[in-house]
Amino acid sequence: MKILIVDDHALIRDAMQGVLKKLKRGVTVLEAADGRQAMQTIESESDINLILLDLSLPDRDGFSVLAELRERFPAIAVVVMSGVHDRATVTRVLELGAAGFIPKTARREVTLSALQLIFAGGVYVPPEILAPEEAMQATPARQRENRTIVALADIGLSERQQDVLGLMMQGKSNKVICRELNLAEPTVKNHVTAILRALKVSNRTEAVIAVNELGWKLPATKTEGAGES
Repeated sequence: MKILIVDDHALIRDAMQGVLKKLKRGVTVLEAADGRQAMQTIESESDINLILLDLSLPDRDGFSVLAELRERFPAIAVVVMSGVHDRATVTRVLELGAAGFIPKTARREVTLSALQLIFAGGVYVPPEILAPEEAMQATPARQRENRTIVALADIGLSERQQDVLGLMMQGKSNKVICRELNLAEPTVKNHVTAILRALKVSNRTEAVIAVNELGWKLPATKTEGAGES
């Protein structure tokens, strides 16, 4: 596994080096201090698996870097790590296709758990933005941790739609989903529409938040030998 940390603070990069090496044996960690170095590193290292991206870079707006990464390197998962973690920022990051958002203020244990979820193909969303602040304060922590897990089939999603949702949760575009599931683009669009309707949301970002908030468990995506369905 090869991971690139993009952050202009050397102390943050050093701290994340320690976290990542504790999380994965034999991981190779690369570093970049700004957007320009990040792009140069990715172009020279073709086998990067994950990028940890800070939004506050000295040479470029982090959102524009994220958008370019998702456009030019869609196969590489990008996780944003930032000191700014209000709901609007997290929502925008997810809309741009990030595989998750980890606040820099998160405890080491939380960061490790978030990265483990992302490595397993999930999307990490900070719990504090999953519900209004008042509701979070009124709900005991233990009760939130023991949220009821609802099977996706119970809300009318077919196995293929669950596969599509799983890839949506990874920030994959319709074109990438078409390729990985061997489906035509109109078929994928129909599945996405059905998923949004079943989840009672209006866009992909709300779908990601809904899945995380309600504690749904996604099955492993079936890509081998997949055909139209």
